[in-house]
Amino acid sequence: MRELLELLEHDARRPAGELAAMLHRSEYEVEQQMAQLERDKVILSYNTLINWEKTGDNTVTSIIEVNLTPQRETGFDAIAERIYRFDEVRTVYLMSGSFDLLVIIEGKSLQEVANFVATRLSTIEGVTQTRSHFMLKPYKKDGIIIEDKEQDRRLVMTP
Repeated sequence: MRELLELLEHDARRPAGELAAMLHRSEYEVEQQMAQLERDKVILSYNTLINWEKTGDNTVTSIIEVNLTPQRETGFDAIAERIYRFDEVRTVYLMSGSFDLLVIIEGKSLQEVANFVATRLSTIEGVTQTRSHFMLKPYKKDGIIIEDKEQDRRLVMTP
């Protein structure tokens, strides 16, 4: 199972037949295992990593450290759920250390992100403090180098 998951994590577009050959299994067996992993919510989604800068669609990504006062009986879970239900929110993690939640959001502009933090996030009951950091440039995401600038080591020739 782990081998199949690692292959899918690296390239989810591989056909079942190719996966089966790589794993020395039948295509039917691989398809059945994938279907079971989807039903069991081990495989949650198949994603595509896009370099949005190349499309001209500039978005602003912000990492927000959030401090909370846990709620009675639900702890951090109820507040985290309220936060992750916003459309702007891409990721939410419960953290150890100097803050409680790490929230990653995307917006069309710096003002849109700032407005979200000021009017929607920081006003949630239980949120005691936020600290925002803006992403300036991605170099690597999910193990993928965004722009691999392999140097051309050939000598320049002139006529």
